[in-house]
Amino acid sequence: MGTLNQAQIAELAQYLEASELEAKDATKITDRYPEMDFEDAYDIQFEIRRRKEARGNKIIGLKVGLTSRAKMKQMGVETPVYGFLADYFDRPDGGEIETDQLIHPKVEAELAFVTKAPLRGPGCHIGNVLAATDYVIPAVEVIDSRYENFRFDLISVIADNASSSRFVLGGQMADPADVDMRTLGVVMEKNGQVVELGAGAAVLGHPAASVALLANMLGERGEEISAGTLILTGGITAAVAMEKGDCLNVRYQGLGSVGMRFV
Repeated sequence: MGTLNQAQIAELAQYLEASELEAKDATKITDRYPEMDFEDAYDIQFEIRRRKEARGNKIIGLKVGLTSRAKMKQMGVETPVYGFLADYFDRPDGGEIETDQLIHPKVEAELAFVTKAPLRGPGCHIGNVLAATDYVIPAVEVIDSRYENFRFDLISVIADNASSSRFVLGGQMADPADVDMRTLGVVMEKNGQVVELGAGAAVLGHPAASVALLANMLGERGEEISAGTLILTGGITAAVAMEKGDCLNVRYQGLGSVGMRFV
């Protein structure tokens, strides 16, 4: 239903966005508004999005989080969450991630989709998604929860744009018909040591299921996934903490690798 008024939504959006832009810890917003619900959380997220667009930033994509069944069970939730990707989140493959602009970054290996046709829920399924996909491309998402000491709940995470902060795309794209996304293997190396292994099935059984779910969740708000949208489908690996001086390289079966340095 939504419990917050427009002034409260605007105030919380300003608070959380300032925390992101200034790389300063925020306190869990449900401490102040314990009655908040999921609708309030997405209202705050969309207000942060509106603020960025008003400032001239472009929204270039969407991301889905909490897509592993184990993680959902751990968090006591039944559905993943989503957020948006702003233009300045994008970093080049092999480039640098500035740690002084982030609070406590973690990285996840993901498979990204780029659409060639719109997708709209309800009733969107994997077949619709594959038919509407232009290509898939390997990606690393840098997530950065703004909440101090990782003290948060799901409603607070959604309002904080699902911890979105940076992402890096690989240079090798593929036709979805040519990739068995469920068995796609991923190896993550931090400073030359293997720290995570995974396969695409970790994402809701199939990464395209994540896109279908996103279309259906957006449909509840009267929104759709437009053609040409980049979608990060969720972590194939667990999130790994990174610090200044760390190097990351993630190898994707048949799709090359994605690398970055934290400076």
